[in-house]
Amino acid sequence: MTEPDLYRIRDFVPDFDAIAAEFTERSRALTARANVRADIAYGARPRETLDLIFPDNPAPEAPLHIFIHGGYWRSGEKESYRLVAEPVLAAGGVTALIEYDLMPGQRLPTLVNQVRRAVDWLQGHARSFGADPARLTVSGHSAGAHLASFLAATGGEESDPPFLPAVNGLLLVSGIYDLSEIPDSFLRDEAKMTRGEAAAWSPLASNQRQGPSRIIAYGAQETAPFREQAQELEARLRSAENAVELLQVPDLNHMSVVLDLADKEGVLGRKLRELVERQPTRP
Repeated sequence: MTEPDLYRIRDFVPDFDAIAAEFTERSRALTARANVRADIAYGARPRETLDLIFPDNPAPEAPLHIFIHGGYWRSGEKESYRLVAEPVLAAGGVTALIEYDLMPGQRLPTLVNQVRRAVDWLQGHARSFGADPARLTVSGHSAGAHLASFLAATGGEESDPPFLPAVNGLLLVSGIYDLSEIPDSFLRDEAKMTRGEAAAWSPLASNQRQGPSRIIAYGAQETAPFREQAQELEARLRSAENAVELLQVPDLNHMSVVLDLADKEGVLGRKLRELVERQPTRP
C-alpha cells in the first residue's frame, strides 16, 4: 500500500472544497460592505500588488495588519482571503493582503523577497492611508506562514543579512517550517521545489532573529508534519529566548483554521484581534 502524502490536505479534509468555497463567499460578502482599495502596486511585476481594507470611521494612526495567503507557493489569490480582515476591522485596524508570484514560474527566494518588499512598502506608506507604521503586525496561513516567518529570519543562502521591516508581532498559522519533504511530495510537479531551495529556506534551519513576538498556531486535526514542525519551531525560538507562544486549537484542521482566524469570536480570531490592538513599546 502506498503511504499517504501528509501534505496533500485534500485527502485529510473531507469538506475541502466546501470550505474553500466558503473562503470565497465570505470574502465577497465582506468586500461588498467594506471600504476596499484593490490591486495597489508595491512593485513592477503584475502580481506585485496588495489590497487594503479599512474599518468604518477609522481612527487616526490605526494599527496595520498584513495577511499572507497560502497555497503551497503555487496557487492562491489574495481576493479569496479578504474574510480574514473581519477581526482586524473589529479592532479598528487596517488590513493589507499581499499578492506574490507563484512557483514554478518563479523561485522561492523571489517569493520571500516579494513579501519582505511588500511589508516594507506598506510600512513606508502607512501614514498616507491613515495607519501607524509603528503598529504593524503580520499573519500568514500555511505557505503564507512560512513566507511570513522570513520577516524575522535569514535564509541559509543569504550571505549578507537582508533588510527586514520592523514588525511588532507575527501570527503563524499552520505553517511549514521544514521543507525537506516537499520536493518528494505531491507538489513535485506543481511547485518543482528543488532540494537546494528546501534546505536554504526551511525556517527550522534558518537564523531566527530576536525582535517580534511570535504566535505559532495550528489545528489539533492537522496532519503530523504541521503539528510537529510548529512544536519544533516554538521550542527552538524559546530556547533562544524569543517571545513565543504555541497555540493548538481543538477540533480544527488545515482548512477550518482559516475560518476560525476570520471569526472575531473564534480562538484564532480573538488572538488576531488582541495582536492588532496591542500597543507597541515605543522608545
